[in-house]
Amino acid sequence: MSRPFDAELEMRLVRYVAIDSQSDEGSATAPSTAIQLDMQRLLLAELTEIGAADVRLTDYGTVLATIPGTAAGPTIGLVAHVDTAPQFNATGVKPRVIRGYNGGAITYPDAPDLALTPEDFPYLADKQGHDIITASGTTLLGSDDKAGVAIIMTAARHLLANIDIAHGPIRIAFTPDEEIGRGVDPRLPKDLGADFAYTFDGGALGEIEYESFSADGAVVEIAGVSIHPGLAKGRLVNALHLAARIVETMPQATMTPETTDDRDGFVHITNLTGSAAHAHLRFILRDFERDGLAAKGAMLEQVCAAVQATEPRATITCTITPQYRNMRYWLENDMTPVDLARDAARELGIEPVSVPIRGGTDGSRLTEMGVPCPNIFTGMQNIHGPLEWISVQDMAVATDLCLGLVQRAAKQPD
Repeated sequence: MSRPFDAELEMRLVRYVAIDSQSDEGSATAPSTAIQLDMQRLLLAELTEIGAADVRLTDYGTVLATIPGTAAGPTIGLVAHVDTAPQFNATGVKPRVIRGYNGGAITYPDAPDLALTPEDFPYLADKQGHDIITASGTTLLGSDDKAGVAIIMTAARHLLANIDIAHGPIRIAFTPDEEIGRGVDPRLPKDLGADFAYTFDGGALGEIEYESFSADGAVVEIAGVSIHPGLAKGRLVNALHLAARIVETMPQATMTPETTDDRDGFVHITNLTGSAAHAHLRFILRDFERDGLAAKGAMLEQVCAAVQATEPRATITCTITPQYRNMRYWLENDMTPVDLARDAARELGIEPVSVPIRGGTDGSRLTEMGVPCPNIFTGMQNIHGPLEWISVQDMAVATDLCLGLVQRAAKQPD
């Protein structure tokens, strides 16, 4: 069931995911890891090779390029991120292609006890005959979001090679650090110069998303009282005990990622490190509504204050930092980019599906900063873990949709 773009998409994705470009939340640099620039330099060379204009790497680590318009129309941004998630090993990715998937269990050469089955993941059952790309079992794959990069690069190469295709100006942005919530530098909206944009960072075929979580990050620091344990009676204040008390006091049967779905928000502890003298906790707070997000932050602050009150010799601080907001707040005022993508999907015979993203994209920040930016499917599944996989044919449909929407935009009335 080969399609015109299948071979190119496979080649690009396999090449891209083999490059380690994991981001690091604990780093203060921009981008957060130097290895992300390995991907960016490759993309600089590839964009130049295919004839893109204005190709450059910004000092905040984003690659920008232009596909000159061949017709009147709005300037459209196409956005994907090059970093992979810090939650799982991303070093030494060995991509492999299962051609003509037969519908059974997919096993892993480097993790014999691991299996990807259609019984556990029903979306896979619909992909018989597709070419499936996975990693080898000990790493994530990195299709999040190198599939988006491959889709945009393939569409860009096709448009530049076929100047008879009518489309307006197109701006490309490949960002770093999306996985740690720092993908959109404050300078990017102006540098991108798009009337509206699309992130290609979604999952199942047909998903066109315009609603995301609103998100804050929280850091809790606990300074205890350190002393030799042999002399500790009545004097030691163990920061780890206080940290455990905070974690235990927070909801566990509700309001955690493993107990929520649909439109439920959550509070998720992602890191707990330290010693008896000092402990460091990181949380992410998520909700679809501003009020719900604020309430979760207030709850964490109240728990910290209550634990602090039990031990005045310690010092507990809770710092909450805004990350991104639900892009629906802005997109619902003008659904033009969403409707354009939906119409392009229907033209391909695909009924679009718009469900709230239980996460965020660079589009969340771009939309908040004035560049409307819904999110479009790539086909990626089971992201951020060893069972991550993607169908090449799903990626090809996303490429067709990308090409379709830029052409439709050039036909829209003023």
